[in-house]
Amino acid sequence: MAIAQPTSAAAPALRSRSAERGQWSLIWRRFRRHKLACWSGVVVIGIYLVAAFAEIIAPTGPDTYNSRYTYAPPQMLRFGGHDAQGNFVLAYVNGIKSTVDPLTVQRVYVSDPKAVIPVGLFVKGEPYYLFGLIPWDRHLIGPVDPKAPFYLWGADRLGRDVLSLTIHGARISMSIGLVGVAISLFLGILLGGISGYYGGWVDEVVQRTIDLLKSIPTIPLWMGLAAAIPTNIAPLMVYFWITVILSLIGWTDLARVVRGRFLALRTEDFVLAARLDGCSRQRVIWRHMVPSFISHIIASVTLAIPAMILAETALSFLGIGIKPPVISWGVLLKDAQNLLAVTTAPWLFAPGIAVVVAVLALNFLGDGIRDAADPYN
Repeated sequence: MAIAQPTSAAAPALRSRSAERGQWSLIWRRFRRHKLACWSGVVVIGIYLVAAFAEIIAPTGPDTYNSRYTYAPPQMLRFGGHDAQGNFVLAYVNGIKSTVDPLTVQRVYVSDPKAVIPVGLFVKGEPYYLFGLIPWDRHLIGPVDPKAPFYLWGADRLGRDVLSLTIHGARISMSIGLVGVAISLFLGILLGGISGYYGGWVDEVVQRTIDLLKSIPTIPLWMGLAAAIPTNIAPLMVYFWITVILSLIGWTDLARVVRGRFLALRTEDFVLAARLDGCSRQRVIWRHMVPSFISHIIASVTLAIPAMILAETALSFLGIGIKPPVISWGVLLKDAQNLLAVTTAPWLFAPGIAVVVAVLALNFLGDGIRDAADPYN
C-alpha cells in the first residue's frame, strides 16, 4: 500500500508553522530532545519537593536522638515477613542488638532476625508543624511503633537518623543556592548592564573590581569574610550572612556575561529605535535589552546554583559556615572528618552522595538549557 507523501504545497506550510514558533517554544522543543537534561530536571524538582516537605518525608525530626543507638549501622528494608504474633507484614526491618566488645570496649551492633519491626506508609510518629503552621504527626515512611529503632541510613554519633538529617539538610543546602543566585543575578545584571551599556570609565571601574575579586583565592576570601560574622548571633542570621557572602563573590561571572551581551546589543536597531522613541536608559535596559537574552541568563543561573551549594558545603565542612543546630549537608559532613567515623561508620558520608547527585543533576540541567537556548545550535 503506497504511503501518501506531503504535497509540495504542504511543505511550505509546515515550514511556516515552525518559523512562527516563539523563542520559548523553540527552546522547549530543543530542550525536550536532551534526554539527560530532562531526567536531571526531574531529579532537581524531586530534590526541591523533598526539601519543601521534609517534615512529612523524614522518618524523624532533626533533633530526635537515641543514645542507645550511637553509630548504629543501616537497617535493610525487607518485604514479606511475619511479626512476633505471626501476622503477615508487607515491609519490615530487623531489630538491632547491641553488645560491648570485651577487647576494644566498643559497642557492636548485630541484626536480630527474630525481632521484626513492621514498616508502613503515613504512619503516626513525632509531631511537627508543617510549614511551621499546620500541626501534624504523620510521616511518609516509618515504623508502625514510633518507639522502635528505624535507621535506614544508619545513625550518627548522637543516635540521630542519618536519612532524616539528610532530608532536613536539603532545605538549607538547596535553598542557599536559590537565594544566593537570586542576589547574584540582581547584582550581575545591574552591574554588568551598567558596565556594558555606559562603557568608558564606568566599564573600567566595574571590570577592575571583578578582576580584583577573581584574583583573590576563593577559600581564604571565604574564610576571611566568614570570620567577620559575629559569633553571638542567631544560627538563622549566620545562614543569612553566609548567603550574602556567597552572593557578593558569585556575581562576577554573570556580570561579565551580561556585559558582553550589552556590548553586542547596544548598537542593534531595536535599541536605537527605543532610544530615538524617547525611552529612558533604565527602560531600554530592563524592557528591551535584558529580555532579548533572558534565556542565556537562565542557563547561567542554573549552572551557578551548584557552585553556591558546593561553596556552602565547603564553608560548613571547614567549620566557618553554618553551624548546629541548623542542619545542612556541609554541617553533616563535618561529623565525618575524623578517622573513627570513616572506618567504623562510612554511612556518615551519605550527605556527600546527596551533594554529588544534586550538583550533577543541576549541571546536566544547566547544560541542556544552555544548548537549547543557544541560537547558533
